[in-house]
Amino acid sequence: MSFILTGVELSLHPPMSVKDLLQRYQNTPRLFQLADRLSFASPQKIYLENLRGSASQFVVAAAFTHPSLSQQNHLIILNDGEEAAYFHNTLENLTEALDIFYFPSSFKNRKNYQLLNSSHVMLRTEALTKLAAGGNKKVIVTYPEALFEKVVLPGTLSSNIIHIKSGDTLNTEQLLLRLADYGFERTDFVYEPGQFAIRGGILDIYSFGNEKPYRVELFGNEVDSIRIVDPETQLSERKLLQVTIIPNVDTQFASEERISLFEFLPENTVVWIQDYELCKEHLADSTDDLYAFLRLQAELKEQAARNQAVTRNKKQATSNQSDEPDEKLLKKDVKEDDFISPDEFEDKISQKHVVGFGHTDSFPAQWSPFTIHHTTKEQPAFNRQFDLLIRDLKSWEAKKFQLYIFAENPRQLERLQSIFDDLKAEIVFNPVSTSIHEGFIDEDQQLVCYTDHQVFQRYHKYKVKQAYNKNKALTLRTLRELQPGDYVTHIDHGVGVFSGLQKLEVNGKLQEAVRLIYKDTDILYVNINSLHKIAKYTGKDGSVPKINKLGSDVWNKLKEKTKTKVKEIAFDLIKLYAKRKAQQGFAHTPDNYMQTELEASFIYEDTPDQGKATADVKKDMESPSPMDRLVCGDVGFGKTEVAIRAAFKTNVDGKQAAILVPTTILAFQHYKTFKDRLKDFPVTVDYINRFKSAKEKKETLKKLEEGKIDIIVGTHGLLGKEVKFKDLGLLVVDEEQKFGVAHKEKIKTLRTTIDCLTLTATPIPRTLQFSLMGARDLSIMNTPPPNRQPIQTEVQVYNEDFIRDAIYYETERGGQVFFIYNRIAGLAEMAAIIQALCPDLSIGYAHGQMEGHELEERILDFIDKRYDVLVCTNIVESGVDIPNVNTIIVNNAHQFGLSDLHQLRGRVGRSNKKAFCYLLAPPMSTLPNDSRKRLQTLEQHSDLGSGFQIAMRDLDIRGAGNLLGGEQSGFMAEIGFEMYQKILDEAIRELKRTDFKELFKEEIAKQDDFVSDCTIDTDLEILIPDDYVESITERLSLYQRLDNCETEEELADMKQELADRFGPIPQQVEDLFITVRCRKLAVDLGFEKMSLKDDTLRCFFINRPDSPYFESDTFQRIIQYLQTGTNKARLKQTGRLFMLIGNDMKSMEAMHLFLKGMHRYCVPELLKG
Repeated sequence: MSFILTGVELSLHPPMSVKDLLQRYQNTPRLFQLADRLSFASPQKIYLENLRGSASQFVVAAAFTHPSLSQQNHLIILNDGEEAAYFHNTLENLTEALDIFYFPSSFKNRKNYQLLNSSHVMLRTEALTKLAAGGNKKVIVTYPEALFEKVVLPGTLSSNIIHIKSGDTLNTEQLLLRLADYGFERTDFVYEPGQFAIRGGILDIYSFGNEKPYRVELFGNEVDSIRIVDPETQLSERKLLQVTIIPNVDTQFASEERISLFEFLPENTVVWIQDYELCKEHLADSTDDLYAFLRLQAELKEQAARNQAVTRNKKQATSNQSDEPDEKLLKKDVKEDDFISPDEFEDKISQKHVVGFGHTDSFPAQWSPFTIHHTTKEQPAFNRQFDLLIRDLKSWEAKKFQLYIFAENPRQLERLQSIFDDLKAEIVFNPVSTSIHEGFIDEDQQLVCYTDHQVFQRYHKYKVKQAYNKNKALTLRTLRELQPGDYVTHIDHGVGVFSGLQKLEVNGKLQEAVRLIYKDTDILYVNINSLHKIAKYTGKDGSVPKINKLGSDVWNKLKEKTKTKVKEIAFDLIKLYAKRKAQQGFAHTPDNYMQTELEASFIYEDTPDQGKATADVKKDMESPSPMDRLVCGDVGFGKTEVAIRAAFKTNVDGKQAAILVPTTILAFQHYKTFKDRLKDFPVTVDYINRFKSAKEKKETLKKLEEGKIDIIVGTHGLLGKEVKFKDLGLLVVDEEQKFGVAHKEKIKTLRTTIDCLTLTATPIPRTLQFSLMGARDLSIMNTPPPNRQPIQTEVQVYNEDFIRDAIYYETERGGQVFFIYNRIAGLAEMAAIIQALCPDLSIGYAHGQMEGHELEERILDFIDKRYDVLVCTNIVESGVDIPNVNTIIVNNAHQFGLSDLHQLRGRVGRSNKKAFCYLLAPPMSTLPNDSRKRLQTLEQHSDLGSGFQIAMRDLDIRGAGNLLGGEQSGFMAEIGFEMYQKILDEAIRELKRTDFKELFKEEIAKQDDFVSDCTIDTDLEILIPDDYVESITERLSLYQRLDNCETEEELADMKQELADRFGPIPQQVEDLFITVRCRKLAVDLGFEKMSLKDDTLRCFFINRPDSPYFESDTFQRIIQYLQTGTNKARLKQTGRLFMLIGNDMKSMEAMHLFLKGMHRYCVPELLKG
């Protein structure tokens, strides 16, 4: 049954969807008026009065989905790019329509009319192509700077598009020529728009109008299938029936005639504009900027012409290849005719229907627009005070308004509901799990639409499609890939130099092997089945290892020495762990409503890692044995939040929490963070550090002993004898590696009895985490908070005007600036230069060689906003966290290491304001290769957390050193990080079997393996043929990945990937897969080496006759199997060693079947897995 509800009689309402809401907007008299006006033939000017919050997006959405306006296209002009992006996202969320396009400006930075932004170029191209194709109505969301640029004629565009359909016959030669004409370049793999790759019958093309590349698979000349490819993994995602390939509109048609976007749009387009006056102003500003840019270009040209005679000879030397690839992203000649003037804008817009929806009617007086009145208000700010929110909602409910709360994440809505339930507020609201940018109250409609990010005061992030950036993919890949000349460690032979792949002939069959060069140019060939034995050497940044001599025992001694050392450390760690597990501590009670409220009021959204870390910590606290958990995460990943929640939990149970930090400034900072975060809750927070006078300190300690302080923050003074707690429940240690040995010992003794939580920002390498499972409870946070804004990073040349603009931009919005200058000698002069640039601001400076108290005072003054700019050395990277600083300028950035820059940048963008990081360096072309790479990498990875993967190799080593003691770093430098991990793994495994048998009983029962590895030798042709995978580095990387596949699933995935990327799999590669499977079976059966030559299989058992293996079940079963289960094989004894010989093994497949049969008979329990 259905009700027709009119007016206000909406008491018992079924939950309404967004669709119903839009329906309501479509049925209002105001929308009928609007639709009626827009159907007139003469251009109408309409002003929608009083639309606040996201109400305008609802009206636009209702209008363009309205049946009577179904034929019209819409152009929506907002005040700037950010507002346009929010508007576009909200429209998409409300209507789920596909034909809504975001149309940005094509340039990377304002005022530079040459450097293009590839993502923006892609978005513009996509929108223009879809418009030129005609068809159903389109909505374009844009802003003045984007309108400023003219666009190509629709005809030019549609005649240059290549269409490919599934089932078509393709003339490949002709297609490749056309692609070359359109400026596409051929590469091994496609990473960015404008590239294509051809491998056998597979053609990959990255068009300019799509965010991902296409893969066309041909059967002869016929298009067999078309798929979309993920550029990062190079794997197919889904099939398509047809695709269009579009050249780069901005550079390809440079000589063509251009028109304004208004002329490009179809006749029947309605223009919606937020603020007409402001739009004109922005266009006028852009025109001034353009003239200034053209003047500058002309001056530079003259100067270049003057210098040309002098530098002609030099120039040839410096014009190296490295800056070439960016050609595609440079607009060649910038002409005045490529842009529109404000007058042109006025003229063109007056010929269309125009609808204004801004705060005021900013249309020219002569237009005298028709006004449609609305009554809406913005969502009020509740400052996270839920009682205010509840009162407000109740008052609307009493007036029979309907309540809607919008949130992207349904979990947020559940949280709100649970807070309402806890506070016994009986409020019925409609949860809508999609996001709109700003909440509003519509009195005509009797609607209240609130957003959760405003209730919780979070930053709301907008999404804009991004073209993929090849440098992003490549930086991460080159770290892993081996290049000739790289150092590698081989587990049996030590450190050598990788010198490429080489084909060898074995009994007339081709095989491929890796060639390593050792001391005195000895050569070692490593079979592709043993690639897991070599690893790229990673020591500390830039350190060069000693190359070993083949056949000497130096390497084995070093390995043994490392192993005994590692064993000692691991022994201590495991002992502590065991001791703790046996102790009784305090078991905390489960969460109550205050805990839920605290967690819901976090201004960012919890990341999955953060949620997991919080849950783990709480579980540990609720269990009776003392907690000892280490939480690692990058700067700004929310470790402090986990600590706050844990401290609050212990307070709820009437216990105290102590927060131990390495520096005085940090103590003060943490104190402020905890205090702010807990201000609405009944806990007292205090701190002790050396800013407090003796008297104040004494008073604080007295209160602490009486239990009047719940949370105390302090430096190592907290460990002193005079500090007594009434009832300490939790110790939080921040950056433990920065404390001295004595303090660490003290912490250690505390740790066995009370719950302890350690935080660190130095990442702990992934692989160490597993090996340390038995010694430390770890929580790793790898995901950045979703609504943190990316920090806008730009590399600039040192230029005083630019510095002044950046500083004033920040101070005018009430923020402060870090200026990093890493030479103490020139620090005061640098501060003076900046003071001269900005005479009305106050500038302070600080460096690490100042007296401790003086330095702290400077920084505290800066925190108290007594300085606008702090000029300092990179002391800020070590954890000073000032939310009000949202711009950092790094001078001579090319002299910093990647991880330093990454940590410096992590100092800004800590609040919900947009943050900027400017790296000042000489022009890119003059920098050495690695410096240039570093800066570009940083510029591309602007999101938090992406840097985690890049700069983190040297940090990994630091992290491992901190965790296992400093002297370990020396070993890592000698034998390389990967090798160190393998040894650590072995050591811990041995310890678990010998000294700690009892503790790890169950674990040992599971893995009783006698052999850890098996080498396979064969004279069959086993390799990836050149004509299947051309690129050598790619072949090597595939060999390595294949060799490291652990499970059957991984092998299956890998097989699918090869077929997807390179076409049908040839027999040699099939055999490669079989070898990996055989190796796994051989290890289970206890073979150390197998060789398949001349159709005979020889399997060698463990070469220690006294090994317990020969008494094991497995060996007995093998003997039974040879007697009863097969007639193909026999056992042979040479001296005291055994060998199994199998005859008539003509292929890898036969060998696999034989091993599989034996495995099934001999190792029954392993088969269940």
